[in-house]
Amino acid sequence: MSIAEILDTMDYGPAPESDKEARAWIAALGGETKLFIGGQWRKAKSGESFETASPASGEVLVRIAQAGGADVDAAVKAAAKAQPGWAALSGHQRARYLYALARLIQRHSRLFAVLESLDNGKPIRETRDIDIPLVARHFYHHAGWAQLMDTELADRQALGVCGQIIPWNFPLLMLAWKIAPAIALGNTVVLKPAEYTSLTALLFAEMCQKAGLPDGVVNIVTGDGATGELIVNHPGIAKIAFTGSTEVGRKIREATAGTGKSLTLELGGKSPFIVFDDADLDAAVEGVVDAIWFNQGQVCCAGSRLLVQESIHNRFVSRLTARMETLRVGDPLDKAIDIGAIVHPVQLARIRELVDVGVKEGAELHQPKAPLPGKGCFYPPTLLTNVHPASTVSRVEIFGPVLVATTFRTPAEAVELANNTEYGLAASVWSETLGLALDIAPKLKCGVVWVNGTNMFDAGVGFGGYKESGFGREGGREGLAAYSKPKWLAKAKPIAEKPVPQPSGEVVSTGFIDRTAKLYIGGKQARPDGGYSRPVTSPSGALVGEVGEGNRKDIRNAVEAARKAAGWATASEHNRAQILYYIAENLEARASEFAERLAAMTGRRQSETVKEVAASVSRLFFYGAWADKFEGAVHKPPLRGVALAMNEPLGILAIACPEEPGLLGFVSTFAPAVAMGNRVVVVPSSTQALAATDFYQVLETSDVPAGVVNIVTGDRDALALELAKHEEVEGLWWFGNAATAGKLEKASAGNLKQVWTETAQRDWFSPVQGEGREFLARAMQVKNIWVPYGE
Repeated sequence: MSIAEILDTMDYGPAPESDKEARAWIAALGGETKLFIGGQWRKAKSGESFETASPASGEVLVRIAQAGGADVDAAVKAAAKAQPGWAALSGHQRARYLYALARLIQRHSRLFAVLESLDNGKPIRETRDIDIPLVARHFYHHAGWAQLMDTELADRQALGVCGQIIPWNFPLLMLAWKIAPAIALGNTVVLKPAEYTSLTALLFAEMCQKAGLPDGVVNIVTGDGATGELIVNHPGIAKIAFTGSTEVGRKIREATAGTGKSLTLELGGKSPFIVFDDADLDAAVEGVVDAIWFNQGQVCCAGSRLLVQESIHNRFVSRLTARMETLRVGDPLDKAIDIGAIVHPVQLARIRELVDVGVKEGAELHQPKAPLPGKGCFYPPTLLTNVHPASTVSRVEIFGPVLVATTFRTPAEAVELANNTEYGLAASVWSETLGLALDIAPKLKCGVVWVNGTNMFDAGVGFGGYKESGFGREGGREGLAAYSKPKWLAKAKPIAEKPVPQPSGEVVSTGFIDRTAKLYIGGKQARPDGGYSRPVTSPSGALVGEVGEGNRKDIRNAVEAARKAAGWATASEHNRAQILYYIAENLEARASEFAERLAAMTGRRQSETVKEVAASVSRLFFYGAWADKFEGAVHKPPLRGVALAMNEPLGILAIACPEEPGLLGFVSTFAPAVAMGNRVVVVPSSTQALAATDFYQVLETSDVPAGVVNIVTGDRDALALELAKHEEVEGLWWFGNAATAGKLEKASAGNLKQVWTETAQRDWFSPVQGEGREFLARAMQVKNIWVPYGE
């Protein structure tokens, strides 16, 4: 083609990136990869392997070693052997290793980028300009946290050996998200890359050798899902971090239940892309391109649901379909290509199947006219319009370059449609009225919101989801919590619940009028549905009083009452603080009455129970003080903009209080929850339940809105299990035995609610163990709202 012809057509010619160095690296593997265990390269014990192919051509690149049980066990042992020494290094020493890894990644950036494109099928422009720089950024950022751990995280320590399982859509970037924070805080890791895309993880292992990283700190074991299952089930692993599908995440939640393993899950999404009628439409069209056709739509937070205000729908779709005609699909190593190859034929077949379902359900199909390459796993950018919110393609994660479009009329309807999904990972909001955008963002039930932008990430800004998009955060200060634990836990003993004394037939003589305490639901005293009551006895078996025997229907009623009290989440922090202070004042006014009740239930001297009441009053003041001070942050990522980290309540939080101390344990758990804006369903101590039922009289006189605090007495284990199963409960705290904790964790997999099962004995009177930021952090989740600025 002549220069004149080029200037006339303005077509992009091919701009291939050389794969010579990457091919040489693959050839040096000798046809089959090895496992990286204990700083050494080892063959898989079984000798089994499988092929990995280039998605763009179908060409087999190399055979990948299939790690089995013996290999995973060897990797865990190597990590466990290395962990004490690694954690014992100073933060500065660990930081130097992370800095070295960051520099090595930069030094070999083009090799990583080309290898990633060959193995994954994504365009070289994305791996070169987005993925690899972000990988280096994560190691630089977390090197800083290693340096600062002794001062900024002085009360926390490493978990131990972390098992990490990553997906195929961002192979090296997901590795950095997992490994960098883990090793920065003194953990060691056993990481399994996705079976389709293992090569850059193995190249990273070479960088670990070049950096002189101590043997066993990082171990890479390749394999299919069976290898991942071996990691999940290994007893020597303290934490599992998984990124992948919601279906697999739910199975991992069930598999780890009762094991004591920490767990973070970053799962699927069906993210809304909301365009208001005052948006810059041309900018929004480019935003759509980045939201859904970046990485072939194989992005968990892809803006796959386009919600357009009705008045501009036709104009917007017209501009979008015109833009689709200019997108180039082809060889990922061509720098002039916009969309590369789908990772595997299996994924390509799923995309085709779901698009066919959408068309059969009435959607209108839009695809550009340009032909696709003759070989390889390619699929064109696709738009489905006239899509109903309840249709399959609106609800199911397609994980491909497929966008579905729906209209809305009002901002309220936009929020309702956006939240009409079981997922809650990310969202984009497009409007030139910043006030409107910032009004909508907090109303969206997801972990990340981009205003007039999309797919912005940074190591200093946490990323993670709500609802069935998982729990936990990666990146930012909040991501560090997933790789550390309070130091006091190391010496804590497990909770050993005492047997309930059998009634002796005697009655404790007190000044209280003989009555049966009711449940407290929706701001009112309520008789239990079953009509039964249970005795509360002293240690000698003497009857102190009776409380209602709550059941599943009572739990249902309590959750419904909590749902109706949703306004508490948007009440001002100042208002919540004042109510907590008021509760404290009213409790103090009845201190002698509560002390007498505690003495009767526990057999302790009243001089001791007076101290428990005083500690409870102090704790209410403590969380009243924090209610308007436990604030978010303003992050300054390396771009023209800010990210607002907002602390948001979980929603409806279920709490099974510790068995003792009955009053202080009750106050210490419900108070931080409501301080952060949650509505709670509380199951108090079985043996000291009268402390909680007396307390609702304090709540009734303290201006607590109906439904914010609900109290259901009865069999603590059984009631907690009902709460764990409940689909509208978004979080659960359990303080008790490990056996029940396992049952609750398994039951919570239904809606993947956030569960905190504490099976270690706490000193509830201690400021270190009984109160503090740990409880506040457990009572909220971080939403990061990205706001770019500039012309």
